[in-house]
Amino acid sequence: MKTRREFLALAGGAALVAPIIGGSGQVPTMLDHILLGCNDLERGIAFVEEQTGVKAAFGGVHPGRGTQNALLSLGERRYLEIIAPDPKQESKADLIAAYISKLAEPRLVTWAAHPANIAGLAQKLAKEKVAAAGPTPGSRERPDGKVLHWNTLNLQNNLNGLLPFFIEWGADSVHPSVDAPKGCALVNFEAVSPKPEVLRTKFRAIEIEISVGQGEKEMLRVRISGPKGEMELSS
Repeated sequence: MKTRREFLALAGGAALVAPIIGGSGQVPTMLDHILLGCNDLERGIAFVEEQTGVKAAFGGVHPGRGTQNALLSLGERRYLEIIAPDPKQESKADLIAAYISKLAEPRLVTWAAHPANIAGLAQKLAKEKVAAAGPTPGSRERPDGKVLHWNTLNLQNNLNGLLPFFIEWGADSVHPSVDAPKGCALVNFEAVSPKPEVLRTKFRAIEIEISVGQGEKEMLRVRISGPKGEMELSS
C-alpha cells in the first residue's frame, strides 16, 4: 500500500516567506493554499459549509490523477482546496485518490507556498543540497472552460506534509482565491512537534517562517473563521 509520504510527494497540484500575526500563531505570508482531503467531495463541501457558513465552489478535475476539488477563498492569494476522488475517472491506483479515498473524515493533507521565482528556488535548494523535484508543469480546466497553469516544486522529504510544496501560477492564470466563494479568513496556521526546535530547523532550511509549537505528535493545525463561526482542522 502506498504511504502518506508517497502521496504527499505528489500532491503539488520573491522572498520566500515571512510571518504575519494571525490569532495565537503565525501565518506564512507566502502561504498559497491548504489541501483538505476527503473521501467524497460533496461531503467535504458540506463539512466546511456547516462550520463556516460558506459553501465551496466546484473547481474542476485533475485528469489522469483521479481527483476533483472545490475551492473557498481565505483572503488575498490564499484559499482552501477540498480535494476528493473523482468517481468518473478510472485511475484507482493514483496515489492521491488512493490516499484520500480511505480517509474516515476530512483532514489536512499538506499545503502550498508561492515563491516569487520557483526556478530560482529550485536552484537554491539544489545548492543547499535539499532534494526536490521540479519545477513540474500542471494544469486544470475550470468549469467555465478556462485552463489554469502552474509549476510545482516538491521536496523529496516533506515530513509527511508538514513542509509545503511550492507553486508558481502561470501569468495567464487567475489565482483561485480571486473568484472562489468569499467570506472566510485564515485566522491561524501552525505546525506542532514533540521536538519543535528540530522542526524549526527544517523550516529554516527552506527559508520559511512559521509558528512551531510543542505537541505529542507532528501535525499541522489551522483555524478558519466564517460567518457562522470558526472551523479547526488538523493533519
